Amino acid sequence: MAKFSLEQKTNFLLGLFVACLVTANLIGLKVASFGLFEASVGILVFPVLFLVTDIIEEVHGSAKARQFVFIGLGTLVFVLIITAIAVLIPAASRSFVSDAEYTKIFGTTLRIFVASIIGFFFSQMHDVWAFNFWKQKTGGKYLWLRNNASTAVSQLIDTVLFMFLAFYGLSPKFTVGYLFALIIPFWLIKVGFAIFDTPFCYLGVKWLKSK
Repeated sequence: MAKFSLEQKTNFLLGLFVACLVTANLIGLKVASFGLFEASVGILVFPVLFLVTDIIEEVHGSAKARQFVFIGLGTLVFVLIITAIAVLIPAASRSFVSDAEYTKIFGTTLRIFVASIIGFFFSQMHDVWAFNFWKQKTGGKYLWLRNNASTAVSQLIDTVLFMFLAFYGLSPKFTVGYLFALIIPFWLIKVGFAIFDTPFCYLGVKWLKSK
């Protein structure tokens, strides 16, 4: 059976982190019905981001977790720039999609993409700080507490920033009150996901530490 080093496992989590980050932003425009609630399909992978940084910080410390955040930020900025250039380049006559069709898919998401980048960065930086704060307060005990306490507030920061930057003023209905009517249930769903993934945080830390 193949044995993986700590460095290889950490690199795998970095790849997973970046993959989930890009995926969440590319697919997030679609709002789907999940039975009991409706939400962006990006919610399928976005909780993994906070889970990964919590696992990394628990094992490697806050400096390494911040590295993950900055690498993610750089990746998103790169994707944003390439996407914007791709929208601006005229389509050839043999293109499978027209400029109008392509712009409808990717051009309208640029503001949402920028909002997502800003929300991601500030929420993740808060998550790293809060996780370390609670780790010091608890003397390194109660992983479940710092995992959920840091993620709950960070998810609220991300949701508020994203909603206002992406949709405020987009049309007359997107008022402050209307946005908070969207923010509160969406944030509660994210908190529910965070509570659900607590066992996976323990498993991830154990896997990363194991030899």
